[in-house]
Amino acid sequence: MTVNLRACFSVLFAALIIILTMLLSIQIGAKSTDMIKKEIGYSLGKTSLELADKLDQYMWSRYSEIEIISKLKALREKDIAETQLLLNQLKSDIPSFTWVGVTDENGNVQAATNSILVGKSIAERPVYQEAVEHSFIGDVHEAVLLAKLLPNPSNEPLQFVDISVPITNTQGEFKGVLASHLSWAWASEIKESLESSFQKENKDQEIFIVSPRDNTVILGPKAFVGKPLHLESIKRAQAKKGGWILEEWPDGKQYLTGFALGEGYKDYPGLGWTILVRESEESAFASVKDLKTYILLLGALTAIIFAVLGWFLAGLLAKPLRNISQAADQLLSGKRVEIPDYKGIKDVEILSSSLRNLLRDLSKTELELGHMATLAHHDKLTGLPNRIGLDLHIAQILKDTDQRTGNQTCVFLYLDLDGFKRVNDNLGHHSGDLMLQEVAGRLTGNLKESFVCRLGGDEFLVVLNTSLCDPIEKGQQVAEKIVKLLREPFNLDNTRIQIGCSVGGAVWPSDEKDIFKVIRLADQALYISKKRGKNQFSFYDVKKGI
Repeated sequence: MTVNLRACFSVLFAALIIILTMLLSIQIGAKSTDMIKKEIGYSLGKTSLELADKLDQYMWSRYSEIEIISKLKALREKDIAETQLLLNQLKSDIPSFTWVGVTDENGNVQAATNSILVGKSIAERPVYQEAVEHSFIGDVHEAVLLAKLLPNPSNEPLQFVDISVPITNTQGEFKGVLASHLSWAWASEIKESLESSFQKENKDQEIFIVSPRDNTVILGPKAFVGKPLHLESIKRAQAKKGGWILEEWPDGKQYLTGFALGEGYKDYPGLGWTILVRESEESAFASVKDLKTYILLLGALTAIIFAVLGWFLAGLLAKPLRNISQAADQLLSGKRVEIPDYKGIKDVEILSSSLRNLLRDLSKTELELGHMATLAHHDKLTGLPNRIGLDLHIAQILKDTDQRTGNQTCVFLYLDLDGFKRVNDNLGHHSGDLMLQEVAGRLTGNLKESFVCRLGGDEFLVVLNTSLCDPIEKGQQVAEKIVKLLREPFNLDNTRIQIGCSVGGAVWPSDEKDIFKVIRLADQALYISKKRGKNQFSFYDVKKGI
């Protein structure tokens, strides 16, 4: 073998390893990018929902406090001295109330915290006008009358949220308004509190609070505050579709954006604030880029090593290397093969062993990514498949149906636990979690041939594969078994607990050809069971449409 042939052999062999490495890097990078995108997206959506809940619960607390105070005897009977003491005490106990005042029926302030604006009229202000007939909660705005009367160490414009309610006497006659200005600083405190907990590991994530008025940012990075923000995520949130998307922001960059709408809490209706949490695409996928770089460098280093070996040992290694090259070609075509393991010639043994180890490391990385995908498809609490797992199962059902010559029938059973809220309220969420785990164990232990998943909260879905002739009968048998199974008492931390279960069923494709609509029909049937007294099952009736 001439020197030129050896050089050609070395170059070709190195190129083969590099191509193999690049293909594996592309495949692994694509899979990991998709999984990380979903994982971070769900996290951002959850964070935005948590912040929306915190904001609404805080506002509900302040709203309820004003409602309660307005019904006190001192305010209804116009005991000004006692009212003044009550208002000062309220501000002392809850500093977020920057100013609270009581007016007469004409809007003149009779008593107020620190006597600010006493004797003045606020009849022209929305905080009085909007509360003459019913309670009022106003969106964030700058101070007008109070701007020069309240302390302001930062010298920044004072921002308030208005809460006011009408005051009536015992005969129900309007006697004035209890008006309050809630300092907007509390929202910053809640935002900072949430950031401190999740940004330790996610320093590149940012939080925005957007008002429905012209989609103006009222809390967030300074460059955005006070400016309108028009994004697809805001449109979806305002349409009450919480979640996450990858979208382009005004700076032209792509961001993973979680979004949620503040829809109120209990009797507090909410102000329609949209909560956004974003992380740049570059930051989110940095680990994927590092992984791809590592694989490429590893492949390049391996290629150089074996190119040098090929140069000196081409004559001796011609046959073994040809076999190894053929195995590599099979790997490139997607086949699962082992690199040949040669004995007797030390250099050949080293070459084949190194390639096997490289392939094993790359396969191990792919398996780890597969494990991450499995975690993403399953509910963390119960171990059951989640909504993503359900989507994959449905995709497999549709694929199997297309490949079979005969038809396939599936029965969807939608489950909701009766009395589960009582467990959470009386025993705490820890016992509620234990209850959900026990329920999952009973379902999987007794419905081994069925697909069982948790949709969220105390809702589960069971998918049965049945024959064409008896889907309803089979579904009723399983539904009856489930109701009976979950009616049996549970032992949670040495406490005997009994709940129930309502089930709604629908059949695909006889009830509806769209398999996802069939799930909604099963959900509708579930509520029929609830209305009929719970602890029972109902099936969707195509003829009646229920």
